[in-house]
Amino acid sequence: MYYVPFLLLPFLLTQFCISIDTIGPNHSIRDGHGDILVSNGERFALGFFSPSNSSKRYIGIWYNKVPEQTVVWVANRDDPINDTSGVLSIDKIGNLVIHNGNDSVPLWSTNVSVAAPANACSAQLLDSGNLVLLQGADKRVVAWQGFDHPTDTLLPLMKIGVDRRTGLNRFLAAWKSPNDPGTGECSFKMNLNGFPQFFLYKGSVRLWRTGPWNGLRWTGVPEMTPNFIFNISYIDNQDEVSVMYSIRNASIFSRLMVNESGTVERLTWHEGDRKWVGFWSAPKDRCDDYDFCGAYGDCYPHDAGDFECTCLPGFEPKLPRDWYLRDGSGGCVRKRDACGNGEGFVKLTRTKIPNTSGARVNMSLNLKACEELCLKNCSCSGYTSADIRGGTGCVTWHGELVDTREYSSGGQDLYIRVDAVELAQYSKSNGNHGKKVMVAILVVSVAVVLFLVTFLAYYCLVMKKRKVTGKRGMDNLLFSPASPLPDSSRGNELAESETSTDLPFFDLSTIVAATDNFSSANKLGQGGFGTVYKGLLNDGREIAVKRLSKNSGQGVEEFKNEVTLIAKLQHRNLVRLLGCCIQQEEKMLIYEYLPNKGLDSFIFDKVRGSFLDWEKRFDIILGIARGMLYLHQDSRFRIVHRDLKASNILLDAAMNPKISDFGMARIFGGDQIEANTVRVVGTYGYMSPEYAMEGLFSIKSDVFSFGVLLLEIISGRKNSSYYQDNSVNLIGHVWDLWKKGEDLDMVDSSLGDSYQAHRVQRCIHIALLCVQENASDRPTMSAVVIMLSNGTVLPPPKQPAFIFKSNTGPADSSSASVGAYSVNDITVTMVGPR
Repeated sequence: MYYVPFLLLPFLLTQFCISIDTIGPNHSIRDGHGDILVSNGERFALGFFSPSNSSKRYIGIWYNKVPEQTVVWVANRDDPINDTSGVLSIDKIGNLVIHNGNDSVPLWSTNVSVAAPANACSAQLLDSGNLVLLQGADKRVVAWQGFDHPTDTLLPLMKIGVDRRTGLNRFLAAWKSPNDPGTGECSFKMNLNGFPQFFLYKGSVRLWRTGPWNGLRWTGVPEMTPNFIFNISYIDNQDEVSVMYSIRNASIFSRLMVNESGTVERLTWHEGDRKWVGFWSAPKDRCDDYDFCGAYGDCYPHDAGDFECTCLPGFEPKLPRDWYLRDGSGGCVRKRDACGNGEGFVKLTRTKIPNTSGARVNMSLNLKACEELCLKNCSCSGYTSADIRGGTGCVTWHGELVDTREYSSGGQDLYIRVDAVELAQYSKSNGNHGKKVMVAILVVSVAVVLFLVTFLAYYCLVMKKRKVTGKRGMDNLLFSPASPLPDSSRGNELAESETSTDLPFFDLSTIVAATDNFSSANKLGQGGFGTVYKGLLNDGREIAVKRLSKNSGQGVEEFKNEVTLIAKLQHRNLVRLLGCCIQQEEKMLIYEYLPNKGLDSFIFDKVRGSFLDWEKRFDIILGIARGMLYLHQDSRFRIVHRDLKASNILLDAAMNPKISDFGMARIFGGDQIEANTVRVVGTYGYMSPEYAMEGLFSIKSDVFSFGVLLLEIISGRKNSSYYQDNSVNLIGHVWDLWKKGEDLDMVDSSLGDSYQAHRVQRCIHIALLCVQENASDRPTMSAVVIMLSNGTVLPPPKQPAFIFKSNTGPADSSSASVGAYSVNDITVTMVGPR
């Protein structure tokens, strides 16, 4: 037991009383006493501090629960105190002031006219990190707030931008150095001229700009998409132009700041590594440098930091010698006059549109009217949409086009005015830059028409033949000759009425344009079937294109299967098939694009995994379960997926899970329970024992895969990862912990203490029921959804499958003898007969 000396008791009581969130008229924060304010939820603290390697004292606000003191706001940044005599208090007229010892003249003051006596004023540190000066009898009127005077950091719920009524410009200004929080040279502020946008400055020199808000993001920040982490609010009206963000998960600490080196960066605190992790920064490459390629120049970045300056359509280098020496600062000049000469517009995709400080904006016009407006005025050099969500609003340029660049994804369409000669030259893609004409060539149009006529004639011929012969399956519609069915189960065969579909067909030229000719920059992934690319259609829709490898027999079977299957499935937790492309030697499936990609990229990554709190993980678990229930029971077919795993769960912008990759799925008849195959497909680590060892698959083999996936989501580790620790796999590890009553030891450490133990334990229990060795012991997905959704009593689980160590590792992925090994990343395409 520890005793407190009596003489120290008054000092400690003073400390306890001052460590609150509010300063009243009779209270103060004294540097010599070590007084601080702590917000109600203990997220932020306020007090005197000294930067590293400095003895000067400042009033600042920092994160209370982050070990290394991270200051986010400074009051007297340009008026430090040289000793520990500083006092923060409320003066007689109700202002918050900082005094240096007994000096009657304050070093710093909120300096507002307060229509209330001092005894009716108080200052409070909020849990948002905002210091507010309150007045009135009930102290609810905010007379002043620190969020209106940011320093170098933008916090959630803090606005930056311009208040048009008062002229207040909230902007960020970097520290002079890590040792000096004084106002530095670099700043990040809103420019209201033309179409509002933010600029990063060093003094008066522009370093980088965001571009204007296009309805979804800043046009110069393609990474800034609506997602499950941030909510972004942009306001542009008669009262203000501002932007503010909030964090969906309040337990995450994330901040945007401008530093003295001239960089804007977003940092997120990673508790597991006990450090701030960079999430995004700008400028990041030479093309981000403001006006790098000069007037009418266009910058295109390459891999490894390389870049290329080109001229916009209709322009040529002003100083060719300098241009070819890779200095585009001289810019470009127009080749020929583009007025009254049959001129038109060339469309550039995925661009950061030029500086809009001198642009004209008309929000009442649509894109077509914008084109007509620009065409009528010879001084108009280009146009675009103000809001890309619906192609509304009109932005036109009537002077130099400056600071244009291209992205591999993101950005928006830009239309450049060119003369008739240039218009003809841009009738096809220009190099690797994805520049395309707005007019079609007659030859291409004829070719497309001929293809459609030929295809329709072939379609009608095949359909007529099928009616005569009664031959089933969409395989025969799409391919000739049809390859034999790989399994003996009749689940692969669909009645003719079931295979007819209204699935749209996309023209090859549309997909080539959308993917920038299948650019490597748009590549999302690759599998046994071929490659997946990201694409952008002319209507603004983002798509994922699954391109079949021309020499992949496996891919052909998957392609047939997905066309016949997923086109008929409609569920919010299944990825949506938009159409297909079957032309020349190409066979492609076109899906909705899901920006957060695969679940595996989150749960198996320490930094990204920290953004998934327990509630979000549980929502994902429940969404997957409902999607599987739909496949097994609620859809018009009974479908066994056969390859359920983390990488086949895609996540939309709100982190809703969507089951994907139905190339290996099988359809069962109404009364069919299981089927046998000599072609075992799927992924080791997720395969049930009866399927991996005997080729028997059923809805219960999917349940096993779901159980493995559930354990991975809870633990943040792959089923196979424990082999690297010379231990049992994840299933065996959890089983051991379960028997000892220590099952919570397997929970992902990034979750911290943010979960309810009984809910997590229930999910672990359900997962163990799903991975039981005997298929008959496992619950159905309908039972799983019920168990997840309410508090029904759960039966005790029996011993799981595949939990014992083996003497050898998973070296031979083609072997049918799986043993205890689970290689989550290897998809098995064919296992020979036993």
